[in-house]
Amino acid sequence: MQVLVLGAGLVARPHVRYLLDVPDLTVVVASRTVSKAQALINGHPRGKALALNVDDDAALEQLISGADLAVSMLPYVYHPKVAALCVKHGKHMVTTSYVKDPMRALDGPAREAGVILLNEIGVDPGIDHMSAMKVIHEIERKGGKLASFVSWCGGLPAPEANDNPLGYKFSWSPKGVLLAGLNPARFQKGGQIVEIREGDLFNHYWPVQIEGLGEFEGYPNRDSMPYADLYQIKPSDWMFRGTLRNPGWCDTLTRIGELGLLSEEPLATQPATLRELTAGLLGVSPGTDLPRVLCERWDVPLDAKPITDLAWLGLFGDAPVPADKGAPIDILTALMLERMAYKPGERDMLIMQHEFVAEYPDHREAITSTMIDYGIPHGDTSMSRTVGLPAAIAVRMILQGEINLTGVQVPVIPEIYEPVLAELRELGIGLTEKVERLA
Repeated sequence: MQVLVLGAGLVARPHVRYLLDVPDLTVVVASRTVSKAQALINGHPRGKALALNVDDDAALEQLISGADLAVSMLPYVYHPKVAALCVKHGKHMVTTSYVKDPMRALDGPAREAGVILLNEIGVDPGIDHMSAMKVIHEIERKGGKLASFVSWCGGLPAPEANDNPLGYKFSWSPKGVLLAGLNPARFQKGGQIVEIREGDLFNHYWPVQIEGLGEFEGYPNRDSMPYADLYQIKPSDWMFRGTLRNPGWCDTLTRIGELGLLSEEPLATQPATLRELTAGLLGVSPGTDLPRVLCERWDVPLDAKPITDLAWLGLFGDAPVPADKGAPIDILTALMLERMAYKPGERDMLIMQHEFVAEYPDHREAITSTMIDYGIPHGDTSMSRTVGLPAAIAVRMILQGEINLTGVQVPVIPEIYEPVLAELRELGIGLTEKVERLA
């Protein structure tokens, strides 16, 4: 059997290495940059690296037609094209990305073709779905009803690597993380729908305690309400999904947004230095005491964290603006990637925590399910393992006949989540549950 892995990005290594360990499985990795694919294969006798321009439809179709299953680790905009070709040639497909309408429209054709298009089988989405459904189904089996569901997830530096004022690090472009903060959000609190308008997300956060790690701050993650339908639940209180960051992140990012550093509009005049950039956004002379101007405008003391964070980023200094960066967010992205990158040997950390309240005829229970996973120094990151391994396990299960579903699927049914979670636990990735009886 042959698996085609499209893309050789940051999460592909543990995925590919897992598949190469499966007997009688050939793995073809196709990437725009063939050297990246070759590095993943690393000379394995059942591996093959190819160069592929995904916009070359004929070449893409030829590769898919020759495989038994295609894994798309491409940007999500390419998934529907890959999926349509898989359906056309009767091939299965796996992706870690969210299901969008173009993918959803292929459900009927995929069923007719007898193939599965399995999506959302990474970490978030993926492990979050599977671990949540495990608890929800257990509550239902015991005759209970879910009254509240709160879920948190965050990829962060491990505590020993958390050595910069913003409490965050990047092994990829920060732009997506920054722009995500501009999204609107929607969730249920106390049975009422709460809507947060675009650009106001970082003004809505609160402390979150993670046992063994201390306090973080959490804010809403887009629209939580579709998950009530996906999980087939109707909580009477909370229905919420949120993102975790280290304390102070939201306040600083709010101020960064107010300053105009998240704008994607190219600047009319390119500043020579970071000081000139900040002064221009404030509408003052570069020679002005910029921190004091911000103190007055924001009505905060000089040592307020957003101001000291901006100073640490160098935005009040005379360092040159990164070349060929025309919009403020592109300048900020380059600056953050330079100053907030992981150093060799540093570990990342993935935190996931679900908080359930279950109601039974004679009592209520609070159930907390927590995963704290660390990257391997000089090895795979936690993010790459928790994204890549669930997808790899699913690939093996499909090809070995352990998953026999067809159509567009996500991992919310026991046939998928039970064996995947069990194998992940064997690989050192699992959640710990804590149950507390309430009055």
